[in-house]
Amino acid sequence: MKIVHVAGARPNFMKVAPVMAALGKKDGIRQVLLHTGQHYDANMSEIFFRQLGLPAPDINLEVGSGSHATQTAQIMTKIEAVLLNKKPDMVLVYGDINSTVAAALVCAKLLIPVAHVEAGLRSFDRTMPEEINRIVTDQLAEMLFTPSVDGDENLLREGKKAEQIHFVGNVMIDTLVRLQEKANALHSPQQVAENCNIPASMMSNGYGLATLHRPSNVDEPIMLTRIIDTLLELSHDLPMLFPIHPRTLHRLKGLGIHTEGASLFLVDPVGYLEFLSLQQGATLIVTDSGGIQEESTYLGVPCLTVRENTERPVTVTTGTNVLVGQDMNKLKSVVFSILNGDAKQGSIPPLWDGRASERITDIIC
Repeated sequence: MKIVHVAGARPNFMKVAPVMAALGKKDGIRQVLLHTGQHYDANMSEIFFRQLGLPAPDINLEVGSGSHATQTAQIMTKIEAVLLNKKPDMVLVYGDINSTVAAALVCAKLLIPVAHVEAGLRSFDRTMPEEINRIVTDQLAEMLFTPSVDGDENLLREGKKAEQIHFVGNVMIDTLVRLQEKANALHSPQQVAENCNIPASMMSNGYGLATLHRPSNVDEPIMLTRIIDTLLELSHDLPMLFPIHPRTLHRLKGLGIHTEGASLFLVDPVGYLEFLSLQQGATLIVTDSGGIQEESTYLGVPCLTVRENTERPVTVTTGTNVLVGQDMNKLKSVVFSILNGDAKQGSIPPLWDGRASERITDIIC
């Protein structure tokens, strides 16, 4: 069996790595790793692949950035030629990015079976491009691997057959479980801070961790200003570490927002192991990332999500996640409750045990 794995952004590779490793233990499986190049950071890619234990991609389409239509079209055009040449028996797609739906569309026309890893997730907000990608991909895929029970329920309601749906658990957690001990051994939050030119003493009594990337938060000047002003205010009570994308940093400077003299530390993005260490040691996390909602739930760290909805509701109903939306007063209120010892208590969702990729492999084989 020849399997092509399609990925295009860092979170994809965190999901690909354990599945490729599990399939690699089986006889008769040939694997091809295809990177669409949807997101590419030359400074981070090498360390990221090395830390995950992933081989270099066999193919890189190098599509780069662009509008949703342009990017999706370029991926479809380029990946079609690859698939016609490679003639895979199955294509695995991951998550909800443009690369995922583009590959699924091409495979559907070429009659190549598609398996979707992380299927069935829904925010029920079709203003999110990712929601469209999720819905379309799941309609085209023949095998659907869900990370939580709500995914099964969504797919059944949308008309998918029960025999197509497989509740396997969360492959992101597979990577976390495998590398958690290594992250602890190689890095501490204080070491990571010092490498970012932050005095370790600033984090000795606890710290918050912040990440933001969604357009509704970082591309809207008024909203971005409100969020940063709130983080600056919170940093008087809890130092905040903010690994920030250069594009977002550029926007801040364009708005005239400065953090000098405050305990909000804007640093360059860090590797997976370093970020995992920071998550484990954090007092709380402020984010709009779906993956971090999942990881913080597994780690038992309070997570405050700056979004009105989430496609990962199990992190709210079972885990440590609280949706604060874009209400900065609510964000401050929840932070102060945590600092006063009243953090939300969560538990680890079913099958988030580090063996999801093994289940996927058994089903495929």
